[in-house]
Amino acid sequence: MNQQKMADLWSHCHWLTVLSEQGSYTAAAARLGVSKAAMSQRIADLERVAGVALVQRTTRSVRLTEAGQRLVDQTRAAFEQISQSFAQVRDLAEAPQGLLRVTAPVALARQQIVPLLPEFLRQYPQVRIELNLSDRLSSLATEGFDLAIRHTAHPPDTHVAVQLCATRSVLVASKAYLKCAGTPLQPQDLSAHNCLHYPRPQERPAWTFEPQDRAPSGSARERETVQVSGSLAANNSEALRDAALAGLGIALLPDFSAQAALQAGKLVEVLPDWTPVGSFAERIYAIRPYSTHVARALALLIQHLRHHMENTEVDPETH
Repeated sequence: MNQQKMADLWSHCHWLTVLSEQGSYTAAAARLGVSKAAMSQRIADLERVAGVALVQRTTRSVRLTEAGQRLVDQTRAAFEQISQSFAQVRDLAEAPQGLLRVTAPVALARQQIVPLLPEFLRQYPQVRIELNLSDRLSSLATEGFDLAIRHTAHPPDTHVAVQLCATRSVLVASKAYLKCAGTPLQPQDLSAHNCLHYPRPQERPAWTFEPQDRAPSGSARERETVQVSGSLAANNSEALRDAALAGLGIALLPDFSAQAALQAGKLVEVLPDWTPVGSFAERIYAIRPYSTHVARALALLIQHLRHHMENTEVDPETH
């Protein structure tokens, strides 16, 4: 077969790959934007030239023969490389564009992510963002998300994780509550207070603290854990913050939930010489599926978030 005829069949091989992924002529034709008849004709032409059946057809489904599967397996990587190379070239020539599907926890998204999006979208008007706010851990692969924002200590090894910023946990209360109930001086004092906490899978919640001027191992100033109780438990840091603002009790929060109220003086930090540990992760990550080519719009969004978030950690010296 001469080179021209062979080149004419390259697109036929690609269509066979799409057919194997979609599982039917109708779905494959829709994916390629062609008619079902055109799809069927291309595969028939490929089989005629190959001299062997590539597809097993039944009334309900389509399966590849051994020869068809071998052809798909041996050419899929090449077509993926062509697609990625073309996307890279297109990114150089075009303004960032397309839809980015992003998932993030509710409180973190409302307070840190959403305020940063208008500037990005004004700068890149051909980019659209679909933001899913959910505390449920979504699967990027099965649910089609391009990016996940995670407050976690252990980003998955199977994905690419870019640290956006560091965070810390803060213990806060309103001045009115502390005036009425007294100010704790040591972690163990919290057992006598109304502590607003996350529900945990244990009989009774407990908070652990580490002294900021930690003494050598074996001395009295080691980590301290205190069991706490309170009239409100909630799995959302904004709900706990608002309860603390209302003077209900002392809340343990990630700093991004307490930041604005602390800076405004509506909340004050409790036990400032002790650092809460183990309750919340200390890093926020942008996590994307692994790919040798990252869409320019996605790379720019991650860069934008990192630039604006990396200096947002609450400074304990400012309040």
